[in-house]
Amino acid sequence: MKALNKQTASKAQRPERIIQFGEGNFLRAFIDWIIYNMNEKADFNSSVVVVQPIEKGMVDMLNAQDDLYHVNLQGLDKGETVNSLTMIDVISRALNPYTQNDEFMKLAEQPEMRFVISNTTEAGIAFDPSCKLADAPASSYPGKLTQLLYHRFKTFNGDKSKGLIIFPCELIFLNGHKLKETIYQYIELWQLGDEFKTWFEEACGVYATLVDRIVPGFPRKDIAAIKEKLQYDDNLVVQAEIFHLWVIEAPQEIAKEFPADKAGLNVLFVPSEAPYHERKVTLLNGPHTVLSPVAYLSGVNIVRDACQHPVIGQYINKVMFDELMETLNLPKDELKKFAEDVLERFNNPFVDHAVTSIMLNSFPKYETRDLPGLKTYLQRKGELPKGLVLGLAAIITYYKGGVREDGAEITPNDAPEIMQLLKDLWATGDTQKVTEGVLAATSIWGEDLNNISGLTAAVKANLDSIQEKGMLETVKGIL
Repeated sequence: MKALNKQTASKAQRPERIIQFGEGNFLRAFIDWIIYNMNEKADFNSSVVVVQPIEKGMVDMLNAQDDLYHVNLQGLDKGETVNSLTMIDVISRALNPYTQNDEFMKLAEQPEMRFVISNTTEAGIAFDPSCKLADAPASSYPGKLTQLLYHRFKTFNGDKSKGLIIFPCELIFLNGHKLKETIYQYIELWQLGDEFKTWFEEACGVYATLVDRIVPGFPRKDIAAIKEKLQYDDNLVVQAEIFHLWVIEAPQEIAKEFPADKAGLNVLFVPSEAPYHERKVTLLNGPHTVLSPVAYLSGVNIVRDACQHPVIGQYINKVMFDELMETLNLPKDELKKFAEDVLERFNNPFVDHAVTSIMLNSFPKYETRDLPGLKTYLQRKGELPKGLVLGLAAIITYYKGGVREDGAEITPNDAPEIMQLLKDLWATGDTQKVTEGVLAATSIWGEDLNNISGLTAAVKANLDSIQEKGMLETVKGIL
């Protein structure tokens, strides 16, 4: 079996136009895969320089393979099973700024550089006041980026045509706004002057983005078969689902510079990412949160099996299409297409997604993902959404603990104060007290949900039904 490098596999030479902070599985299976497709299908003609954002990372492993690796996409695409392998050749080199700071700073001197893309985890976009301009490099990602921008500003004497387009991909709502604020904090802390601040404001753009692709990462259980198929000893294979979505809150002139649409990619340039964030939280995360306890308490352990179950499958469709979709404001056909994509993702034959893995911190999840939809539905339709109400009752029942009918353990996991509250309420043996106590927990909901018309009675009725008839019969009762 051959080693994977540019001697054994062809690697195109392209201009370095993108600086990428982060070398992990997600960026390699999402951003670098997108750049690869843009190069192949839209003549984007760009390569990526990867910068390791923290001291310990994978750049040595990348460079050992001349930055070549394969992406293994698995899942359903319009009902067809896909299991593909693609060699990604877009990374020209990978740098560790902690040992190669001069080379890192020289990236700012390359006239063709145009984009900065990052995924440094949610904690990566943070202001660390202990960072100094003279650090080699600054410890925080925004500190490193400010150092790079300031060096570029000085190198090109404030030339406005040498600004950079910055796309953060960290999983923070309005990540671009947060990153921009943090850069301003460094400009002030390091006293970099009004001239640089104006250049940053006018020549550079920092744009909020929303990313969506499940990336399981290195395929440990399949790697021997994958290497055999490739006939390459690739130690950086990264597995991901077929579905991908990148929403970028930026004007159309930025879209022209980054022509992902010409490559047929699901990359949207929009005036506001907020409705897309709401769509994802509502139609992907919202159903997950309620299907998990309903499925588990019905004896179903895997998300895919829940979707294919004759009763739970109907419940999931009811929650998605009849209830949550009715609460969103994007065009109906767009929402329907997204929901159908979500169901394909839930049905992925390659991913055994345990429903219990979704159950962690279910009450806070319900508060952000499902409660807004419940309220909007009530407001628009004049009645409570039966599926979402049952989902809440299922969570409350799951948090009682104990064992399922088949003897499987029920082990809820949440903040200690929530666990204690549920333990105390269930100890009363009175479903009225349980219902009223949970709904009155302002520490969870920020309000008393007993004030929502009809909710207390509806949740109690569901709790009683689950205790008397079991979960599956209770689900049948609302379909």
